[in-house]
Amino acid sequence: MRNSLLGIAASLVLIGGAWGAQAAAGLDRSVLDEINFARSHPFQYAVRLRQSLAGEHAGARYASVTDADPDAVDDALAFLARQPPLAPLSQDDRLAASAQDHIRAQGPTGEIGHDEAGGVSFGARLKRHGVWAGLSAENISYGYDKAPDVVRQLIIDSGIASRAHRKNIFDPTLSLAGVSCGAHSAYGAMCVIDFAGALAPSH
Repeated sequence: MRNSLLGIAASLVLIGGAWGAQAAAGLDRSVLDEINFARSHPFQYAVRLRQSLAGEHAGARYASVTDADPDAVDDALAFLARQPPLAPLSQDDRLAASAQDHIRAQGPTGEIGHDEAGGVSFGARLKRHGVWAGLSAENISYGYDKAPDVVRQLIIDSGIASRAHRKNIFDPTLSLAGVSCGAHSAYGAMCVIDFAGALAPSH
């Protein structure tokens, strides 16, 4: 099993408003769609990334990215320029349930990281939902409630020397994903993306 490092995949952008189930489900789908666009069209995604960072409000919104790791954006663009297109990830309900468990555990407490309180690991969460994967990974974004922002944060991967979140998104051995997003008491919002390779069909 392979876990990504959480590192500093967080931006202190406090977001007001209540999270309804319908809104959260819509964000879940949009995050997976955005990831799949990046995987399938890395060159076009790089163009979109440049445009978003050059936008009118980019300086204030992404200051934490450039201040913490000034080379991260150029590194991401160079990666995308040489990245071949990959097949999109298929949505898996078991992985989504594992991700949702983490939202329920961390959202109210404001904790961060891949383990639940009491030391319940990412792997244990997967097994709770019948996922026994030889290849698995997890990305967590804190601080954004829009799909483009969530995925941009993980692909730029500021402050993570290994760029583990980016590598997870573009890992050709990972073919399935489940996403869950919701409120986070410290950062305003969080999104959990659980990945796996091929799995036996659920029963």
